[in-house]
Amino acid sequence: MNTGCRKFFKSLFSTGFPIIKWVIALVLVVNLSSCVEAVKSQEVSINPFMKAPPASEISGTFSETAPPDVIQALRPSLEGYQPQVSILSPQIDEILPDNIVKVKLQVKDLPIFKDPQWQLGPHLHLILDNQPYIAVYDLNQPVVLSDLSPGTHTLRVFASRPWHESFKNEGAYAQATFHVLTKTEENNPDSKLPLLTYSRPNGGYGAEPIMLDFYLTNAPLHSLAETNPDDTMSNWRIRSTVNGESFILDRWQPIYLKGFKPGKTWVKLEFLDNQGQPVKNAFNTSIRLINYQPNGQDTLSKIVRGELTADEVRGIVDPTYTAKIPVTEPIPAPTPETKVKKQPIPEVKIPEVIPTPVTKVEKQPIPEVTPTPETKVEKQPIPKVKIPEVITTPATKVEKQPIPEVTPTPATKVEKQPIPEVKIPEVTPTPLVTPPAPQAEITETEELNLPSETMENPKSQLEE
Repeated sequence: MNTGCRKFFKSLFSTGFPIIKWVIALVLVVNLSSCVEAVKSQEVSINPFMKAPPASEISGTFSETAPPDVIQALRPSLEGYQPQVSILSPQIDEILPDNIVKVKLQVKDLPIFKDPQWQLGPHLHLILDNQPYIAVYDLNQPVVLSDLSPGTHTLRVFASRPWHESFKNEGAYAQATFHVLTKTEENNPDSKLPLLTYSRPNGGYGAEPIMLDFYLTNAPLHSLAETNPDDTMSNWRIRSTVNGESFILDRWQPIYLKGFKPGKTWVKLEFLDNQGQPVKNAFNTSIRLINYQPNGQDTLSKIVRGELTADEVRGIVDPTYTAKIPVTEPIPAPTPETKVKKQPIPEVKIPEVIPTPVTKVEKQPIPEVTPTPETKVEKQPIPKVKIPEVITTPATKVEKQPIPEVTPTPATKVEKQPIPEVKIPEVTPTPLVTPPAPQAEITETEELNLPSETMENPKSQLEE
């Protein structure tokens, strides 16, 4: 803005137009911002390389989750270790005269052991070529690999935590390429290129989430991609594919996945460069087949499900740890029950009963019995007793005299004379042969002797 314009606006604002001042200021701000945006839109990218695809979120069937609580509680016990691993034999580029090799390993700054109760502890993952790893818990005995094919082979080994997560410090990994009888081109990774070593998942699982872990060698830090534009590896990525579902990882650390279905599942890991293309080096693409069967009873499955506490299994990270037994009041031991031995019941043999033959009894004819005629007894007539007639005398009429008061005299009791019993002579039946005996005649003279008092005139009794 030149001096003349500045003086014009200054004189205009000073003359007392506040509204015009604000309107002009707003227009100037809008114009300046549009000019800046036009300049930015004309900038050209100075990075000629195609960037690797960004890390993608795990979606679909599988999802990422936090590590199990028990593993998070046990992890600090091993954070102070910086294991240093080395391969004592075979030597690098050694040619062996036999197809049997004895591998001797050495580890410093990490105790290698297996807890006798839980069967877990810090150990080594030993990998021949691109085969599944071998867990090594004893360094005093060599690991014997037999029946190797002639040619070049590579051993890779790194330290691992009890739950099979690799240590990722400098020196925790060792590698040795050797030859059986002769050298060949296969199984010989280029030491100048990044190398991906597949670790987990591997084998069988009895609980989820399932850990995915790997080891990287010669992989530059991501921060170098901004300082060195000619570097094509510093913006590396790891492509993981589980049962056909792929996702991109941009960090070197284990992840825990859930959503597995019971049965077999295949897992594939690939190392990608800045352009998202697989890096052609031996072992940079690996595939494993795992078997997931829920409700596993091994120690790791119980840890993942939370059925064991960190204090119970702390012996897998510290060989000197002894579990604290809670003090409880002694419970009186129950008196043992006296067991009564059951006496065997003797078998009672029932003798066989031989049926006796039934004796047949002949029926005897029943003789006919002639009924004897009943003896007829003639009923004797009972003699009639004649009672004499009582002649009543006519009542005399008596004039009614005044009845003097008479003191009642006690009634005289008249004793009742018993009526003499008339004995009827017994009639004895006589047999039919003899004629009946003559009956004794009963005369009328045998009359009942009635008392004389009863035969008097009742009228006279009333007068008395």
